[in-house]
Amino acid sequence: MALEGHGTPAYPGAMPFAFQDFVDEWDAALDADDRYRALIDFGRGLAPMDPALKTAATKVPGCSADVWVYPLADGDRLRFQADSNADITRGVVALIVSLVDGKTAAEILATPIEGELEALGLKRHLSANRTQGVPNMIARVREAASRLAA
Repeated sequence: MALEGHGTPAYPGAMPFAFQDFVDEWDAALDADDRYRALIDFGRGLAPMDPALKTAATKVPGCSADVWVYPLADGDRLRFQADSNADITRGVVALIVSLVDGKTAAEILATPIEGELEALGLKRHLSANRTQGVPNMIARVREAASRLAA
């Protein structure tokens, strides 16, 4: 896919490409299979998550697959490690992380994550099981930002 090797991470663990790169790939997809491949490839761009961080405390509730999100404070910015045991779900959490990783708490809280995902039409392309945990993934990111802002 065109996303492979695109971009250079700003710091170790950063997404190797940006949300807009995914949007371009998604928009260029000819069919649903191409979109699934783009989503899976995007998820493969997540830096490997330390297995020690995959705990009950970092597991996102309400997801059909196992999903973990771990915030890391980097000065006044947040970085996120995330993973899933399902390729498509890993792609979805990668989209969320790509929208907020490396931003300040205020920037994260102001990011219209739901609107960005809605613009992609993910709900039309993914089963209800695949998208049911998305609000909880977003909530986990926002909770971390709220704690940092406090």
